[in-house]
Amino acid sequence: MTDGRTRIRAVYPGSFDPFTPGHANVVNRARRIFDEVVVLVAVNSSKHPGLGEEDRAVAVRAILPADWTSVTVAAWSGLTSTYCRHHDIGVIVRGVRNTTDLRAEYQLAAMNQSLGVPTVFLPAQPELAALSSTVVRTRLSPC
Repeated sequence: MTDGRTRIRAVYPGSFDPFTPGHANVVNRARRIFDEVVVLVAVNSSKHPGLGEEDRAVAVRAILPADWTSVTVAAWSGLTSTYCRHHDIGVIVRGVRNTTDLRAEYQLAAMNQSLGVPTVFLPAQPELAALSSTVVRTRLSPC
């Protein structure tokens, strides 16, 4: 039996190289807003991750708590809006840490909106705002 309400599915795309506590925080907040969240491990032609998207997707799934049953992880190499259309996903979630992120994300959001998929921005928690995948990678790299 359903309550007649339309379920809202969201996608949270990123290269996630690596997946950080900030990313996990965005997923946690998104899963409380939307009925389902797909963490979409995507290819970004301007980035050169150490692992392929399938391996990064496996790593992300291993980090997420098992009881987050409304969250799935998928790998994808096309446009996020195409994934959304093919999988009946109504909204894109993006985390933003600062005004630089917001400017870049706003341009992507405008493009995705023109393709029929709106974007919701979730601001970073203050204690996580300085953390980026680049910073984490730098800390993990041997000197």
